[in-house]
Amino acid sequence: MQLAYFHVAADVPEGDRPDAAVVIDVLRATTTIAWALHNGAEAVQTFADLDILKQVAAQWPKPSRLLLGERGGKRIDGFDLGNSPVAVLPELVAGKRLFMSTTNGTRSLQRVREVGRLYTLALPNRRAVAEKLLRDQPAQLWIVGSGWEGTYSLEDSLAAGALASLLLDAEPDIACVVNDELTAALALWKQWKHDPEACLRQASHGQRLIGLGDHDADFSCCAGLDQLSVVPIQVEPGVFCAY
Repeated sequence: MQLAYFHVAADVPEGDRPDAAVVIDVLRATTTIAWALHNGAEAVQTFADLDILKQVAAQWPKPSRLLLGERGGKRIDGFDLGNSPVAVLPELVAGKRLFMSTTNGTRSLQRVREVGRLYTLALPNRRAVAEKLLRDQPAQLWIVGSGWEGTYSLEDSLAAGALASLLLDAEPDIACVVNDELTAALALWKQWKHDPEACLRQASHGQRLIGLGDHDADFSCCAGLDQLSVVPIQVEPGVFCAY
């Protein structure tokens, strides 16, 4: 299993396609996706473009849909929810299709949506995703971060290192790192694995959220390692269901 990490969507090679890909947006899209599916959402459908989201969502029965989204960390006007994993409560999302667009995460999902096996990863479902990958044994795995508006993010690299660490420990003779970006992510994980929330808070996007208001519950949720058994898997382009 060849493991490569790409900091942001723009770093992903053109014209190539791996056996599997994992997209990360720790703060907060992929954490929200994992918790929404854990709490009973029928599916999360992701969009990079807001106009397309609104057109597609309008074709879905209103009682069975929710619009989730943020720009710059703030909820989009007219949407039901923002992008907080603590807001996707069972009583709100159970049985519903969530139509989601965010500043960064949904762009990365759009970039690799043609990959045959596509999953989303957050720290709370890290072990579940790793176990699924170990069962599937893809020859080539791309781990794709989301960053912040096209730039590197500390927290996504932390999660990339957290996933790769499990895979390498489980399959030391099969799994191998093939780019420097993932080697650096592994070092980052080694440094912060005993206090991932501190890393999230120190990251520039963490500082941005702190500046927007009280996000303590979000930080705690996003840093909660290996709490969920759900693996969000793409079942059709842009649509993720629980495995």
